[in-house]
Order: sequence, then structure tokens, then C-alpha cells
Amino acid sequence: MTINPEPGILQYPRIRKSPFFYASRKHHVGLYSVYNHTYHPRHYGDPVGEYWHLLEAVTLWDVGVERQVEITGPDAFDFTNMLVPRDLSKCKVGQCKYVFVTNADGGIINDPVLLRLGENHFWLSLADSDVLLWAKGLAHNLGMNVQISEPDVGPVQVQGPRSSKVMVDLFGESILDVPYYYAVQRQLDGMDVVVSRTGFTAELGYEIYLHNASQDGVRLWDRIWEAGRPHDLRVIGPCHIRRIEAGILSWGNDITYDTNPFEVGYGFESTWMVDLEQEADFVGKEALRRIKQAGISRKLVGVEIGGPGVGSFNDGSMIDVFAVYDPGGARIGDVTSACHSPRLDRNIGYAMVPVGYQEIGTRLLVETQHGMQDAVVVEKPFLDPTKDIPKRLEREAAPA
Repeated sequence: MTINPEPGILQYPRIRKSPFFYASRKHHVGLYSVYNHTYHPRHYGDPVGEYWHLLEAVTLWDVGVERQVEITGPDAFDFTNMLVPRDLSKCKVGQCKYVFVTNADGGIINDPVLLRLGENHFWLSLADSDVLLWAKGLAHNLGMNVQISEPDVGPVQVQGPRSSKVMVDLFGESILDVPYYYAVQRQLDGMDVVVSRTGFTAELGYEIYLHNASQDGVRLWDRIWEAGRPHDLRVIGPCHIRRIEAGILSWGNDITYDTNPFEVGYGFESTWMVDLEQEADFVGKEALRRIKQAGISRKLVGVEIGGPGVGSFNDGSMIDVFAVYDPGGARIGDVTSACHSPRLDRNIGYAMVPVGYQEIGTRLLVETQHGMQDAVVVEKPFLDPTKDIPKRLEREAAPA
């Protein structure tokens, strides 16, 4: 019996469409997946070419699948602060934060970008899991005075070294004043948007969150496309090669309900991400305190993997985790994300392994789609650990 290696994905009314679905599909989507119950373009035929274009020019991404959970009302700050382990008293109005949403066991329900739009006005820009009903259920159970909804908002990303040029053409030079992980309200041709200096790339980039997205999604997309054409704008899918190089985690792959922040490298050294000393309580605080005191039994590490290239992660080459073995052949863990980095010319990825195998230089075996390969634990992120690339690009983009 033969297997169809590319069975396709059914397009029909039941699965939701991004506000930019009918615009982005004109660029010849090569592969869709479903993310937050919504069709998501993963690439447009050449993931490696898309990677190089991100590094060298400017790219546009349909990320309307990043649904927003909006939290407002008199108790909105206290409620949102209870959802996440970060201390949001340190988050100014207009600031963004990368956060975890944790459950009572300390597991990671989601890792959204949080935008604080007002004293009691928050958006959670979600990864691929259902936080809306979780938040509604908590608020109902606690009797807190908050309104929780999914607003008609859709984001796109503009990423790459020339992204600032496109943004200046759209919004004027004042957009360059927006600091990293801050957001501002703007209008573009009568459309209300929020612009943030954020992205999934560790490159210079922006996200544009469109209000009334179901009505104006195609219009915004076309406006950005026209502004970007003089700068060699290309439509691409989320670039997993670049995010793996940069040490950026993917919910559902590297982090899930069953992993906690300490296991994935946040909490011991990165106490800003899990602040157990803050006065406020948050869901999972006691569990995470116990985990920190007792220690962890496994850790997400960086690995280099030998053998032929394992693909770009979003091209269908890695249809399941890669099994990890110790040198004696005992199964000890999983590679959760892996790709071939064209720039480093090697296979890199993340592996969840027992803590006894976390030391740099530890030898492992990994079973890729090409069979058993030698592997070694290495430092992560694999490239630009001090984020010099976006800092340099930002300096170059600044007005003289």
C-alpha cells in the first residue's frame, strides 16, 4: 500500500478564515495548516527562499490566526495579572510583554504577546490554544468584574531589514520612535490599527493589528503590498528556520500544557518571566514554587544533528517528533523542533531530555527521517544570542 505524502487540506466553510485569507491566497499559498481553528498559510512554495528574503529584504505574513483575547473592565488588571506569572505592575500602558499563561500545575497553556492598551485594557495575542474559554471560565468562577471577548482584530507581520522603510512609507517617520516591545495607535487610510515593534523572527520587524478586520482585512493587505513593492516585499509564511535559530519557542511543539517554564529555560535564570516574589497571586504560583524548590527532571536543550538536511520544519518534512537516544541506544526524549539552517549549514533543533543529558557537548543519537544520526547538545540560541542584528538594523533605520 502506498502513502500519499502530500494529502492536502480541505477548504470548506467550517474552518475559520483569517481576515487576510482571500488576500494572502492570491500569492499562491503552497501549504496550509490549521491554527486556532483557522486556515494558516505555512509557506508559498519555497521556505528556504522565504528565509533568505526575510534576512535580506522585507516580508509580509498573514498571521490573522493569532486571535486576540480582549480583557477590559474594573478588574481587568488584577485578572490579567492573575493569568500570567510575569508581574504586570512592571508593564506600562503602551508596552507589550511576552508571557506564559499557566495552569494550576504550572503547565503552559499559551505563550502570547500581551499588549497593554490602557490601565484596564489588555489584548493577549494568542499562540495555538484555546485561552478565550479558559479566561471566561476563570472570571466566572471568581466573580471578577471583567469583560472578556474576541474582538474583530487581525494582525499581519512586516519583518526584515527593510521593514522600517515600508512602515515609514505607511505611517511616517514617527513610527521609528516606537521602542522594541511597545505599541502605538495609528490610522491608515481611515482604518484604525495598533502597531507594535514585535515579531516572530529576531529580525527588525513590526506587527499591525487591524480593527474591524473582517471588513477591512483585504484593504489593509493590499495597502501594505503596494507600499512594500518598491522595497522588494515578498509574502511568506512564518519562518521557522529563523525562529529556531533565534531560540524562539513554538507552542504545541516545544511547549505544551505538559511542560512548565523551568523545563523550557524560563524561571531559574529568567526570573522576569516567572516572578515568584511578586505580591500578586497567579494561577500556578504554588505549583511553580514547588517545582523550583524540588528541581526539574528534564530540560529543553539545543542540539546539532548530523546527517542529511531535515528540512525547514514548515515544509512537511518533520511530521512527528524525532526520537532521542543515549549513546547506548536507550530512548530518552524527543526533538520537538528541527530544521536545516542554510546560514549555519547544519541541522539544529530543540530536544527535551533528562537533566542528566543537558550539559553542552553531551553526545546523543537522533532518529530523523533519514535514520539514526549523531547529535550533540549545544548552546541556544544558535545565532545572535545578544540580538545584535535587530539593534543594528534599528540604528541604521533611524533618521540622521
